[in-house]
Amino acid sequence: MRSHGGRSYGAPATVTSTVTPVETTALLTDRYELTMLAAALRSGAGATPSVFEVFARRLPDGRRYGIVAGTERVLRAIEAFTFDEATIDHLRDTTDLADDALEHLAAYRFAGDVDGYREGDLYFPGSPVLTVRGSFADAVLLETVVLSIINHDSAVASAAARMASAAGHRTLVEMGSRRTHEQAAVAAARAAYLGGFSATSNLEAGRRWGVPTAGTSAHSFTLAHATEEEAFAAQVAALGPGTTLLVDTYDISAGIERAVRIAGPGLGAVRIDSGDLSVWAHQARARLDALGNPGTRIVISGDLDEHALASLATAPVDSYGVGTSVVTGSGFPTADFVFKLVESAGRPVAKRSRSKATSGGAKVAVRRHRATGTATEEVVSAAGAPARQDGDRSLQVPYLRGGRRVGEAVSLHAVRDHVREVMVTLPWEGLALSKGDPAIPTTQVPAP
Repeated sequence: MRSHGGRSYGAPATVTSTVTPVETTALLTDRYELTMLAAALRSGAGATPSVFEVFARRLPDGRRYGIVAGTERVLRAIEAFTFDEATIDHLRDTTDLADDALEHLAAYRFAGDVDGYREGDLYFPGSPVLTVRGSFADAVLLETVVLSIINHDSAVASAAARMASAAGHRTLVEMGSRRTHEQAAVAAARAAYLGGFSATSNLEAGRRWGVPTAGTSAHSFTLAHATEEEAFAAQVAALGPGTTLLVDTYDISAGIERAVRIAGPGLGAVRIDSGDLSVWAHQARARLDALGNPGTRIVISGDLDEHALASLATAPVDSYGVGTSVVTGSGFPTADFVFKLVESAGRPVAKRSRSKATSGGAKVAVRRHRATGTATEEVVSAAGAPARQDGDRSLQVPYLRGGRRVGEAVSLHAVRDHVREVMVTLPWEGLALSKGDPAIPTTQVPAP
């Protein structure tokens, strides 16, 4: 598929990932982080050894599981979280930070430790998906940038995984760049691919992350020609008969006949973007077969989400283009992760407010499985590692030690494979699109 702006689709073009320079991420934060820093330096609390955890109190309404995404982007953001001279000058001119705080920031490099769930793993309410250890002054600065990345990417990846499950073996192309911020579009394309999509319309995601890109044309291309025949002929002349022709600008049945007449038996695919998609998919398949094009694929797009995909399960569709719903988390654009202090100077600390209470103490987590491999329970312990059982899998891995990476970065393709592996461990009822409890319960083991 080739892609542009989420229009028509043919075979994905694989792109090699290219690492691009990253500017400082230090100002991708809230001012109150610097307010706390300045006050903590004065009180002495800034040097206090601290542990922060990232977790979600609950899943979005109707969701049975979540997918952790954005971890690699978080690690890169932490590495780039430095205050260069221009940034310090800006803060000096626009804030009331005293010289001691500015001096601290000028020398800042995160030197603590980070552990977390593997990117692409499942998470549930209370899962400690990321743990940040360091002095209070150093660790607290990371709150906003960490949450902004992991909340967005996990929301998109979780929606993408639900859509991939609903689509079954059919190909999914993310085409929502025009429905979100231009930089969010790149992150969303990565997260959607991670969650199970096969390609994206976003070329920067292809360059930056190696996501395959796909697409051919929009209705405007057809309308720019005097007739549909001329538009189809021009596209076939430029891209070959294996291209995908958009057949619903005027009359779909007539469009299919024109597409076959011009491209011949080698026509790659037709795309339908409007109308009763299930009815038209059946009619298109019958017409293509009757015209001698049994190998021509059918691509469906147009305001699809996981529920629409599920409703098309019996339709003769080969692939889908999904836009707005996936880049906006299919109604839940944030995963509602929080970044909370759980340990200070070696002692557990916790909020006690009723609606936003937290559990104190640094935690470890394992996921329990039956002998068949089906997950049964998430066990989160604040008292050290829980007693291990057969089938337990430790969920946290080290990412940073002393501010430096542990091991090599995991490729996006390996993360995508991990998503597929963990999705098959969910109990069948956990894959349901209807509202219900999380797919597996989370057991919090209290400290003795």
